[in-house]
Amino acid sequence: MPERRPATEPTTPAIPASLTVLAFDFGEKRIGVAVGETALESAHPLDVIAAEDNKSRFAAIERLVAEWQPRILVVGLPSHPDGTEHQVTRLVRRFAHRLEGRYGLPVVLVDERYTSVAAESELRERGVGGAALKRALDAAAAAEILRSYYEALKTAKRAHEQDA
Repeated sequence: MPERRPATEPTTPAIPASLTVLAFDFGEKRIGVAVGETALESAHPLDVIAAEDNKSRFAAIERLVAEWQPRILVVGLPSHPDGTEHQVTRLVRRFAHRLEGRYGLPVVLVDERYTSVAAESELRERGVGGAALKRALDAAAAAEILRSYYEALKTAKRAHEQDA
């Protein structure tokens, strides 16, 4: 069996030119979801799943997977600013494992440090505040996670090209 690299380091520069991707910002109360397309490196906030029970959460995810037909799922992996894991990190890994098992799709974990801060800043720049900011933040953070995934792919591709 080949050695598995850490999922936070996408090393697949040979992915097809255009794939639909769903990204998730996992939270214990809400899951932000974004959709994107690899060729355009697009990342659009899509939805916030507010159900707290797993059955309802996965029913909502099932609908999104059926509608968008993603080829890759990206999940933000939280950690402390110094990179060490905390309690939610374990829950996110479990969530990612469940996604992979349920949908048979590759799941990539991406460092999500500061994505919520970046998402909030972007929303505030667009004049979103108050309750509207709170409603939009999780999906906007998922879009930031997706942008981080694209950046990681570009970094891996450059490293691959330098090694070649």
